[in-house]
Order: sequence, then C-alpha cells, then structure tokens
Amino acid sequence: MVDDRDRLFTTLSDDNEPGSSRENSENDRLLRSRNIVTSVSDQSTSDEFGHSSHNTSADNVRFDVAKLVWDGSWHVVKHSDLPLWLQDNDYLINWHRPSVRSFGYCFSSIFRWHTETGNIWTHLIGGLIFIGLTSYYMFLPTVRFVAPLEEKLVFALFFISAMLCLFFSTLFHTLSCHSERILHIFGKLDYSGIALLTMGSFVPWVYYTFYCETQSKIVYMVTISTLAVISVILSQWDRFARPEYRAIRAGVFLSLGLSGVIPMIHALIKNGAKFSFGEGQIHWMILMGVLYVGGATFYATRFPECVWPGRFDLVFQSHQIFHVAVVVAALIHMYGISNLQYYRWEQGNTCTPDPNDSDVL
Repeated sequence: MVDDRDRLFTTLSDDNEPGSSRENSENDRLLRSRNIVTSVSDQSTSDEFGHSSHNTSADNVRFDVAKLVWDGSWHVVKHSDLPLWLQDNDYLINWHRPSVRSFGYCFSSIFRWHTETGNIWTHLIGGLIFIGLTSYYMFLPTVRFVAPLEEKLVFALFFISAMLCLFFSTLFHTLSCHSERILHIFGKLDYSGIALLTMGSFVPWVYYTFYCETQSKIVYMVTISTLAVISVILSQWDRFARPEYRAIRAGVFLSLGLSGVIPMIHALIKNGAKFSFGEGQIHWMILMGVLYVGGATFYATRFPECVWPGRFDLVFQSHQIFHVAVVVAALIHMYGISNLQYYRWEQGNTCTPDPNDSDVL
C-alpha cells in the first residue's frame, strides 16, 4: 500500500515535466488514479447487508486519489467506477460524483453538474419557497384567523414538515457521495421527511374539513400521525434504503398517502359533492394525491432512464420528476388549505346545524 501511495505521488508529479501537454497529463493522471483505486478494490468485502467495506489503508488510498482529482479540477466518473454503496441507479451511466470524504467538497458540488444536481436544486428551491410562505402566513397581519392559536399550529405543522422534507432531501443528495455511513444517516432522514410531509399535509385539511366534528377530527389526526410514525420507524431499518427495496419504499409511502382517502370519502358523503368540490377544496387534495402517486410511479419504475439509459444522467431523470411532483403537490395543497382557512374566517367560529348530526362543517 505504501508503494501505491509513492507511485501515485511520483507519477502525478511527472505531469509537470516540460513538454507534456495539459490534456495528456490530465488523462494520464486520471488513468493512473483509476488503476490505483482498482488495485486496492480487491481488498473489499461485503457485510450481511451486501454493503461494500474496505480496510483502513484501502480507504485512505481511495480518499487520497479522489482528493487529488478534486483538487486539480472538477471530474465525474462512470457508474461502473462507483463503490457498491453508491451504485443506486444502473441507468444513469455517466456524470457521477466520486466518493470524497469531505463535507466541503460535497457542498461545493451543489454548483457543479452531476447526476445529483437536479435532485439538490429542485428541493432546495422548494424549501426556500416554503420559508417565504411560512413567514407570510405566520407573521404577517394580513392573514386573519378565527382561532389564531389552533390555526397557526396546524399551519406550522404543515410548514415545518414541508421544510424538513425538502431540506432533509437536499442534504441527502448533497452528502450522499461523502461515505457509506453518511449516506445511510441522511437517507433515513430523507425517508422520514416524506412521512412527516404526508402527515403535515393531512392535518390542516382534516382540521378545517371536520372543523365542527371534534370526534372525527381527532380520530383522523391520530390515525394519520400513527401511520406516519410507523413509516418513520421503518425508515430507520438499514435494509429499507437498499436499491432492491425501492418498490417497497414507494409502497409504504403510497399507502401512507392513500390513508387520506377515507376522510375524503367521509367528507363527500357528509357534505355532498357540490360543497366538497367547491368550498371544501377536495379537488386540490385529489390533484395533490395524483401528483404524489405519479411521482412515486416514476421513482419506482425509473422511467424514462430505464428505457433510454445514459440520456437522462443530468436532467429529466425519474428522481428529479419525483422531486418536482412533490414540490408542486405541496404548493397546490398549500393553496387548497389557504382557501379553507379563508372560508372558515368568513363563516366565523360557528357551525351550521345538521338534523342528522349536531357536529358538521
């Protein structure tokens, strides 16, 4: 291993000799770096979960090689050159970041082109938008509430869950190339954020839709919160993050989202279609669900890159489509519950009597 290190630094220094072109020396350096990395890869082993592991000296050589490459200029690698724990999507052929154990390098990659650039920026921009929406709804006097404490609490739950989901995702895609340990830690946060956003989205809608039905409101809120907690617990399972569990992950979060169908049917039966699709804003909930299901379908099937491998390495890959669907769905939901909030302010803190039930919207 010492010989490998000496050979690496010696050969890299040879590129500075007079007469060698910059392009040739750069290519030679990358080739030698790859050969050295390949020479130590034979020392890899696999644990019970199928993750690759290396001894300390092999890891150090990989880190030195990657650091030198990054110090020289920006470089990306092919999918086949990634360590096993970074090989998530086989259909993204090129433009991958190498594994570099430096948070500084990971964060600097936000402003570079690679397979994760679109994933980072779609949710980073979405998170910044929700910071602005939070400031508007929570602190400006132009938004008037019937019950300020309760209503701001349910809005805060939605805003916080949205920002956690989007920023957890941003951090995960930014730091995923750091190390296997960091990948798993932030991967669990990423999945937890999805469950939190699902819960946070339903709570305001249930609160306003069943404003005068205390029992139904509590039952639905407790149910969706319990299912979200179960999803978060499942997200902490190491196997849950493995590529072969992609369909299961999509199924878990899809089931969590579909749990909202029951209160929607309840609202339709109770209030009628005219009210539900008018003042009840249920059409925005349906559109939000369509976007979530559609995004999850792209995520699980890896379309379109599964049909045209290598063509969507940078943009329009399935995960980016999923990200955009999540942000748009959250914004649409925000519009719907803001309309519900305004309707409640117009009605005041009163409920219209129903001969069949003393508690109704």
